[in-house]
Amino acid sequence: MHATTTPAGTHARVASDQLTLLLALVPYLLDQGQVTVTEVAAHFGLTAERVRALVSLIALSGIPGETRQYLHGDLFDILWDEFETNDRIVLTHQVAIDDSPRFSAREAAALIAGLQYLSALPHNADTDAIASLMAKLTRGASAPPTQLAVAQRDGGTTRNIVQTALSTGMQVEFDYLNARGAHEHRVVDPLRLESVDSDWYLRGWCHLREAVRTFRLDRMSDPRVSGVRLSAHPVDVLLPDTLFQASADDVDVRLELATAALPLLADYRPERSELVDSGARTRTTLRVAHDHALKRLVTSLAGIVTVLEPAESRRAVLDWAEAGLAQYGGDEQSPTSKD
Repeated sequence: MHATTTPAGTHARVASDQLTLLLALVPYLLDQGQVTVTEVAAHFGLTAERVRALVSLIALSGIPGETRQYLHGDLFDILWDEFETNDRIVLTHQVAIDDSPRFSAREAAALIAGLQYLSALPHNADTDAIASLMAKLTRGASAPPTQLAVAQRDGGTTRNIVQTALSTGMQVEFDYLNARGAHEHRVVDPLRLESVDSDWYLRGWCHLREAVRTFRLDRMSDPRVSGVRLSAHPVDVLLPDTLFQASADDVDVRLELATAALPLLADYRPERSELVDSGARTRTTLRVAHDHALKRLVTSLAGIVTVLEPAESRRAVLDWAEAGLAQYGGDEQSPTSKD
């Protein structure tokens, strides 16, 4: 009889697979706090026996201490009574993982604010995943992150109503905040729904203007499907290449920003640009339809753009900033304008 031998490569693959499982299992257990063997098996697609073997192996794993020996404090440990009696896994001591780099409180706050903004966009349906990631960032930061208030946008209701009108061939009605800040009731034959950057737009035939118009969904209120069939009109209409379209009633606003940041205003067609501070900064003029558009622009470029004139526009931006600061309920004093 000949003894059966296992190739060395097979041992290497088994060891590699085991290490991969452990590297995935340990963070999972830390994140869950306490979890049953059955839940772990279902999550990783393993048998309960395999999970128990891996947990036992975790308890024998660690890093050598200063004495270069594996003492008790150098190894992972679990709550053995829970594991053996209730088949529940609870890590009571961990090593090495706490030494990994962590986000600072400021970094975590910035990431969480970004995720809050993303979760408010209509096309981010899987908000549970975003909420889970925000919770992990909060737990994993080196200190409690600063709480930031992020204004919520349309959560998808308006988009769903417009999509229903598109799919059924019906008109849609809504109240709309137009470019000059006035509310108007619109009846529209929806033609196309699409997003540009972070904003959603409806292109459709407006019965009030008797022409094709573009509507931003976050400016709509009380949208509803009217139940009236679409009218007959051309449908192949494209959005303009630029975000801002000039008109005779626009206001000229003078801005200052770093010259390197000037390309950020390209969509707004800056005019009469001049270099200051030996070319490090640029003063330029934008034509805006109303102060609401200016507030959105300055907010999106916070700390980059300074409004110079007119005084009414500076005051509108200052009031906008003060209103945002007031949401935090603190005693901070807002800056005063210098007109």
